[in-house]
Amino acid sequence: MNAIIVAALWGVLMMYVGFMTKEKRTVSIIALIGILAVLVSNWLEYVGLSFFMIDTKGMLAYNSFGLIFNTVILFATFLYFVLSAKEIEEAGRTPSDLYALLFFILSGIAVIAGFRSLLTLFIGIEIVSIPLYVLAGSNKQDLRSNEAALKYFLMGSFSTGLMLMGIAFLYGDTGTFFVEGINAGVTVLSPMKIIGFVLLLASMSFKVSAAPFHFWTPDVYDGSPTVFTSFMATIVKAAGFFAFLKLFESAFGKIQTEWQLLVAIIAALTLIIGNITAVFQQSVKRMLSYSSIAQAGFMLLGVFALNVYAKQGMILYFAAYSIATIVIFSVLGKLKDHTIEAFNGMGKKEPMVSLALLIAFLSLAGIPLTAGFFAKYYMLLAVIKDGGMLWLAAIAILGAAVSVYYYFRVLQAIYFKQPTEGEAIPFSKGFRWSILVASLILILLGIHPDWVTLLL
Repeated sequence: MNAIIVAALWGVLMMYVGFMTKEKRTVSIIALIGILAVLVSNWLEYVGLSFFMIDTKGMLAYNSFGLIFNTVILFATFLYFVLSAKEIEEAGRTPSDLYALLFFILSGIAVIAGFRSLLTLFIGIEIVSIPLYVLAGSNKQDLRSNEAALKYFLMGSFSTGLMLMGIAFLYGDTGTFFVEGINAGVTVLSPMKIIGFVLLLASMSFKVSAAPFHFWTPDVYDGSPTVFTSFMATIVKAAGFFAFLKLFESAFGKIQTEWQLLVAIIAALTLIIGNITAVFQQSVKRMLSYSSIAQAGFMLLGVFALNVYAKQGMILYFAAYSIATIVIFSVLGKLKDHTIEAFNGMGKKEPMVSLALLIAFLSLAGIPLTAGFFAKYYMLLAVIKDGGMLWLAAIAILGAAVSVYYYFRVLQAIYFKQPTEGEAIPFSKGFRWSILVASLILILLGIHPDWVTLLL
């Protein structure tokens, strides 16, 4: 509850900061103070100090899983603010409004972290989604940004309609909106419960861009301003997967064997389509869009298994994937050219930034000594311990092998190709050190994944 209230209040404060100062750097500093305040308040709730005692009639309740998830998300957002502050300042005439929207999204994610009712889940997802439609179309002079916002709005509205219809069917069958009540009432799968489950599965698959509901993702990610694509592909995607995992465990855990095959097929399709399509991309931004679909396939393994390894792996995956992707997008946001050729010879011109990119790409590929290796390891372990469908683990391993190829294409351009003539890349000294420190966190988590997993 701490994170919900503090994030929402700071979002309101950011709206008024725009009236008080026109200095964009000051706005960014206030936003950084705000994200630290939200992070600290959430951690204090984890250790038992709650500032706000509000009776939500049981619709919101926080356990260690939800609070640690929120901590990981808020820490990743802090890194995002540090690395992308300049791009956020340049994304609009009033960056305070953009920061306000980001804080409102964090408030919605905090609602998702503690939902116990389908209505609370719906409210949390809508609080997250509506500001995102605005951020996707924030570059009003760019037709691609306008197109991305429209596609995102239409697809998001359609998936929300499916979710509401699924909630209606489940309520009609069980007479309750509480997820534990839906699970407790499972004895025989009635037609209404089956319809409600399928509609919720389709809706959540839309939200996390799982195949075959992924078609909106590349166009929306590619058309949106790069600085907000970074946020959508990391923080928002992680929130969607947390909701996916918690919903299926709490509401449909008793019938896991009934739906595991369906989720396994969706996960396998997501892994295959995401990885194979990413191989043929020449734009790094679009490649990362398809890569995010492939990474979603790996995270779906946790939804498939629903065991302790899945929960530990999901939290570690959120940290590893979010930090690595934020690092890469922070560099991409400073480049005018998003093709692979734009990275030619960067290793010679910008050794510190190139080292950070190297670590981030190795983590996304799942190479040992990075956080991404143990994140993928826990996901595979969750499937193997489940013992039902080992073919799914085999497909995931093959997908990870394919991902190494397209990630290494960028690394090859950075270290093994000659620099192209052009303008100097505008990396400040502070940015170079910040991105290097952020990437080194991936190494630390690769050596000590227990720093995250044991918190559960």
